[in-house]
Amino acid sequence: MGDEDEGRRGTSPRTPRAPRASGASRAPLSRARVIRTAVAVADEKGTAALSMRAVAEPLGVQAMSLYHHVAGREDILDGMVDVVFGEIDLPPRDMDWRSAVRHRTCSARAALRRHPWAVALMDSRKRPGPSTLRHHDAVLGTLRGGGFSVPMAAHAVSLIDSYLYGFVMQELSLPFSGPAELDEVAGAILREMPADAYPHLAEIATEHVLKPGYDYADEFAFGLDLILDALGPDE
Repeated sequence: MGDEDEGRRGTSPRTPRAPRASGASRAPLSRARVIRTAVAVADEKGTAALSMRAVAEPLGVQAMSLYHHVAGREDILDGMVDVVFGEIDLPPRDMDWRSAVRHRTCSARAALRRHPWAVALMDSRKRPGPSTLRHHDAVLGTLRGGGFSVPMAAHAVSLIDSYLYGFVMQELSLPFSGPAELDEVAGAILREMPADAYPHLAEIATEHVLKPGYDYADEFAFGLDLILDALGPDE
């Protein structure tokens, strides 16, 4: 009788509350996670939109929480650039210097196209990360191992990377993103442009750009091969 009365009066022991699902499922905050999230934000919105609050929001935390893992926006940018360098293939050791540098440079172009914001920042950081340093050291090591002197290796890197960054910047600014869109854009320009006033532009459009199989991306390989053919070991 007493036990029954206690049950009716609600005096039986309470069941402990389960932990909140959001807290239990949230991954721990870390520097790597902050940087990865910042890269995703920049990929979508560009670095102009990159703020501590913009990075904190998709992580589900307050902006001040980020300062336990990064020093600030510049530190985040340092880490983001290092992430991009980490995505670029190092020159393969089982290739000759020309093939290895070509492979690395094509990989770099692909990484920069995946992260359009990065091209303007790649060589801008005062505190390069380990992936950045490893990358540059490997490229220089490939050239030195191929018989380039120290000055010639420096000249080669400057020339190749100037071409790489310049081409990607131009490529990203074009008003088309592939052969199909190129045909549409070039065709529209050609229809509006008096061919007799601009005969050479009309000629290159009809005889080259609008030919079946043309892809502006192929211009990168053409220019890169010209540069690599012009370079050579000097030791």
